[in-house]
Amino acid sequence: MRTRLFGFVAAVVLAVLGVMSPATQAAVPAVGGPACTAAHGSVEYNSATGLWTCIGGSHDGEPID
Repeated sequence: MRTRLFGFVAAVVLAVLGVMSPATQAAVPAVGGPACTAAHGSVEYNSATGLWTCIGGSHDGEPID
């Protein structure tokens, strides 16, 4: 009985995290490519994350929208 309860709780927690993940990612403010280069940065592709990011300047490390 305890293993069923543990499995159910784990499934609920993972489902809640799965629903919240896109909302959390959308809440992160992203900078545009022209704003990145205007702030003395460069737009580069990060193959580890699959995202374009701003490298250098005042927007260093921010995702590009």
